[in-house]
Amino acid sequence: MRISLFIACYNDTLFPETGKSVVRLLERLGHQVDFPLEQTCCGQMHYNTGYQAEAMPLMRRFVEIFKDAETVCIPSSSCVGMIRDHYAKMAELSGDTQLMEDVEILLPRIYELSELLVKKLGIEDVGAYYPHRVTYHASCHSLRSLHIGDLPLRLLRKVRGIELVELENIDQCCGFGGTFAVKNGDVSTAMLADKLRCIENSSAEVCTAVDNSCLMHILGGLHRQRAGVRTVHLAEILASTDEVSAT
Repeated sequence: MRISLFIACYNDTLFPETGKSVVRLLERLGHQVDFPLEQTCCGQMHYNTGYQAEAMPLMRRFVEIFKDAETVCIPSSSCVGMIRDHYAKMAELSGDTQLMEDVEILLPRIYELSELLVKKLGIEDVGAYYPHRVTYHASCHSLRSLHIGDLPLRLLRKVRGIELVELENIDQCCGFGGTFAVKNGDVSTAMLADKLRCIENSSAEVCTAVDNSCLMHILGGLHRQRAGVRTVHLAEILASTDEVSAT
């Protein structure tokens, strides 16, 4: 299968290893990965902050770049949530009938990574090896927008060498929420403190998730507390094998 990768702007800027891991994983599974170099941002940050007019050109750009893609993989549930929840409404507001048609055709081809693997490709065991004690944080968009449920956990349970430990209050927000963490700093910090307490109670070496935005927020708190816990995107765990040292 030919799969087009939308890496998401913050992954491209801050977490490039996630994109590289997606490519290694999908190629190992026998798929051809296409990476359109013109891609930028899905417009989520602008749209969720109230700059809906400014998000429109980014939406148009995304649709134009990926409209002919067979399948689009996005290792970010928040970006997939933005596309699924808002692109059709944005296209309708534009009054552009061609754009509306393009969005309608494209949406069923958009997949978050764990959705792509389990639902589209029918795979749970990807041949990964990751000898660490790991806990999983379920991001809000993955739970409440995409409703992916336990798909990431099903993939993690098949990883060889892993010790997967349950996270208390797994459905509670970490407090990031994009610009929420900036505009509501005190509330965000309190929510993060609760999440960090649960992670530390798990005695995990690594906290993973399907969103690096959450992991970035969590890592900041862990680092300030000198907790000794790392954050790693799900893609990086699934791309690890016994031939490649899991770090």
